[in-house]
Amino acid sequence: MIDKLPEKPSEAATRGTLVHAVLERLFDAPATERTAPRAKSLIPGQWDRLRETRPEVVELFADDPEGERLARWLGEAERLVERWFTLEDPTRLEPAERELFVEASLDSGLRLRGIIDRVDVAPTGEVRIVDYKTGKAPRPEYAEGALFQMKFYALVVWRLKGVVPRRLQLVYLGSGDVLTYDPVVADLERVERKLLALWEAIREATETGDWRPRPTKLCGWCDHRAVCPEFGGTPPPYPLPVRAPESGGTEQGRMGPD
Repeated sequence: MIDKLPEKPSEAATRGTLVHAVLERLFDAPATERTAPRAKSLIPGQWDRLRETRPEVVELFADDPEGERLARWLGEAERLVERWFTLEDPTRLEPAERELFVEASLDSGLRLRGIIDRVDVAPTGEVRIVDYKTGKAPRPEYAEGALFQMKFYALVVWRLKGVVPRRLQLVYLGSGDVLTYDPVVADLERVERKLLALWEAIREATETGDWRPRPTKLCGWCDHRAVCPEFGGTPPPYPLPVRAPESGGTEQGRMGPD
């Protein structure tokens, strides 16, 4: 966010955006018309809309003059949409919110914001937060990392509405799994403490210019390896003022100015 480096669109991320748009728009139809064929019929129109609002995605298939790769890609989107119907029944759902933007400030002043795919509210007032994932479900040992995003949303809703969501639900269209978790106040308080610690670390790095790479397996998907020190790259000059080093210390700022 500080350097504002451009990021190329990817087929996987763009397909996820397309599928999310289709599932959102499907609920515009009456319950009895929320069928798999209707959902699939929305894909071409939503793809056209995506190209209009984000022209950069056209580059994904610039080297596909016959349209064969695009057809396969759209077919994969259709299969993801179809799989959703094996996991949830949209004819029995009436979301209270779709693509809901939420924002809340903690007592510390830290502002949190996000966009929730779907919010369901039961007649009894219980809230369920639902998020669609077009990838595969993580292995059990990595489930906590996946749930952190959902607990983040739950924290924002709790601070905003004073209501702890009854259920958090991740719907993995890539593997056909549904991961659920029922949070309690202690969960959300732990998430809040973790977020405050993360923010303090970010603030410290911002003041010193010392942004250290943390390589993971996801680095292989990153567009910015050419400017990452971990891969021998040279970061752009740090654009913000850097705090003077402590007396007797060495100057920090691996990403700072020369």
